Amino acid sequence: MTRTIRTYLAFAMMLCGLFAIQTSQAASQADLKGTNVVLVHGAFADGSSWNRVIPLLEARGLHVVAVQNPLSSLADDVAATKRVIDQQKGPVVLVGHSWGGVVISQAGNDDKVKSLVYVAAFAPDADQSIASITQGMHAPAWANELQKDAAGYLTLSDKAVRDDFALDLPAGQQRIVAATQGPWFSGCAADKVTQAAWHEKPSYFVIPARDKMIDPHLQEKMATNIHAQVTHVNASHVAMLSQPEAVANAIISAARNAH
Repeated sequence: MTRTIRTYLAFAMMLCGLFAIQTSQAASQADLKGTNVVLVHGAFADGSSWNRVIPLLEARGLHVVAVQNPLSSLADDVAATKRVIDQQKGPVVLVGHSWGGVVISQAGNDDKVKSLVYVAAFAPDADQSIASITQGMHAPAWANELQKDAAGYLTLSDKAVRDDFALDLPAGQQRIVAATQGPWFSGCAADKVTQAAWHEKPSYFVIPARDKMIDPHLQEKMATNIHAQVTHVNASHVAMLSQPEAVANAIISAARNAH
């Protein structure tokens, strides 16, 4: 066999390989098309906290909507989330970050919701609240940095954002997180879930090893309790901003099984 023929055959095989990869990717996107992802932000955040994950999900053919929670009560945030769920056509993957995990545990009982994804989140059972889950635990350092207004809404100090909330983001992004944070009503911590959706829906959990807002060991315990498929990331509490690919991949895994 001449060198020219060998070179041609090698080139042809490479083209076939590339075509197979492209075909596989197209088939994967086709499988995900028609599935919706509803993203629920947590305390001290808003819908823009998902801005690095959204393009990665949309690139895979998913339809994505980020909820804008009022952060005023569990009932209010569940209502806001359910309004978005109601607007979707087809199956929904419901994703919650931090306090958003409490919200999706309640809102996820909607029939359209096929799977749940917890990202650095709380995953309460029925009759549980953040206060009851964390009862008896040592108060984290960031608790001393909370600033409470006259209406009872809490915000994090710039120091807490920098040292505890978003410690693995560049300084410029930390300042944006601090400036755009959503005040969280202090009474939310005592609001209890009445029916935990994870009993009936497959669940996924992204646990950041460097989370200083919610102890990773507590997250491990909750993930085990809900029988979640776990993804570990070397990230802070805002893993969706510092490790968006890993978070997106967990959501995509949930979407593949959302039927």
